[in-house]
Amino acid sequence: MSNQPAMWHRPVPADDRDGNATDAQGDGEGDDEGSRGGSRPPAYQFPGYQPAGYQTPAVPSPADRRSAPPAPAPAPAPAPAKHEPRAGLDTTAVLPYAGSRASTRTRWLRAWMMTAPVDVLALLTPLLVTQQYWRGTLAMTVLTVIVFASGGLYRARRHVSFLDEVPSLCGRLLAAASAVAIVAAMRHESAEYVFGFTRGVAASAGLVILGRAVTREFAIVARKRRWVEHNTIIVGSGPTAVELARLLRRYPQYGLRFVGCVDTPDGPSALPLIGSLDDLDSLVRLRECDVVIVADANCSETSLMEILARPRTAECDLWAATPLWGSRSHGDHIGAVPVVSIGDITLSGPQSALKRASDIAFASVALLLLSPVLLICAVATLIDGGPGIFFYQERIGRHGRPFNIIKFRSMRPVDEHESQTNWSIANDRRVGPIGRIMRRTSLDELPQLWNILRGDMSVVGPRPERPYFVEKFSAEYPQYAMRHRVPVGLTGLAQVSGLRGDTPISDRARFDNFYIENWSLWLDVKVVLRTVTEVFRAGGR
Repeated sequence: MSNQPAMWHRPVPADDRDGNATDAQGDGEGDDEGSRGGSRPPAYQFPGYQPAGYQTPAVPSPADRRSAPPAPAPAPAPAPAKHEPRAGLDTTAVLPYAGSRASTRTRWLRAWMMTAPVDVLALLTPLLVTQQYWRGTLAMTVLTVIVFASGGLYRARRHVSFLDEVPSLCGRLLAAASAVAIVAAMRHESAEYVFGFTRGVAASAGLVILGRAVTREFAIVARKRRWVEHNTIIVGSGPTAVELARLLRRYPQYGLRFVGCVDTPDGPSALPLIGSLDDLDSLVRLRECDVVIVADANCSETSLMEILARPRTAECDLWAATPLWGSRSHGDHIGAVPVVSIGDITLSGPQSALKRASDIAFASVALLLLSPVLLICAVATLIDGGPGIFFYQERIGRHGRPFNIIKFRSMRPVDEHESQTNWSIANDRRVGPIGRIMRRTSLDELPQLWNILRGDMSVVGPRPERPYFVEKFSAEYPQYAMRHRVPVGLTGLAQVSGLRGDTPISDRARFDNFYIENWSLWLDVKVVLRTVTEVFRAGGR
């Protein structure tokens, strides 16, 4: 019997097949409502587990024992094999179990969730004490939070140090305070008012710095006591991966809990191998992982892009252990190993909340202002094609989730299979004159404002596509699948850039991925303004 800790291995079930969000040009029309599901992964078998039908062996009676012939002497047990300790790895460490309470709690203790309320409370404390300077203090609070968020001061870091962020903290506080103080001086000629307000701003700044110091110290204590942990998978099993695993086991203040590594099954591994790279998406779900660190120097760009395209892995924080020891790294570090963020490939945290809030505001105002246009389109649809104003069709949304898109019916109903597999309906005789105008000006898309309010779609994003074409285009162009990392949109950067109708799918995917990787609220505003221009020019289908 080996004295090494035993590890139980089982095949990882294949993940549910997810569709990918795509483009909606050239729609057929027909009703199709489907559902997608997946098989439940098999249960784990723990020590002491007995399968159904298992019978405990009968225990012989004392009489049977006396009449039985003496048993032969057992052979001496072989000496346990000597195992050399692996370099840099604690052999007494065991693989942590999945689904721990710490992993669940950590979802509610993100860095920005702890620091942002403390900052707001510190900025509002002088106002609560003095009951003066309401407008100036509120403006200072809002501006400071925005400046902090834009500077990455609410971003979770592996290496938590208050002193590292003091320069950026003080500089941004000074900029926000100066802007508000200048406006206050221009609006109020009284020197006493300006002096009193400036004194309150200085007190707020001091409280913010003090609150940050306390928050960072609390984060360090919580990590050391393992109150806050993020399950982490390391891609690779080489020397860098071994060093990272050793650091994560030894230093809990990084807040990362090593659950194993994924690598090719052939070849020796000094780390607990829990699966191959193909199993990564399933393992992220089964182990409830929040962080994936790529520590394989031989990981090609194609393999890395495949990792980013997987829906479960895309929701994790992705880091890469960079081998560029002789260059300046602007990322983070774990011990002496520099790591860089691969990028926020999905909108999360404040960005996601900001985009969702802007979507709700835009859709609500648009439905109110465009209600006369919607009524005219509904009446025109009735006149042109008879009863049945709307048509519903299954599309693939974010992370491959299906939903029913709503549009004005601009053509007579067709066969269900044809509506799902026919790419373009240009010059189709079933499209009436009114329907053709609605399609050319994109007025048939207006009911999708309701999809936006429901959360199925966003105002700007990759256009959604039918499941048949999602599978077809994903097989033809690998990076096409990466488009569904964000909510699908009513309009998109590809559409306002002239990529509509029968245009290359690869070009659309490049524009959509560029939008995802360079998202900003101003970029959404520009796409909406260009869309309005296209509608008035009737430059659609």
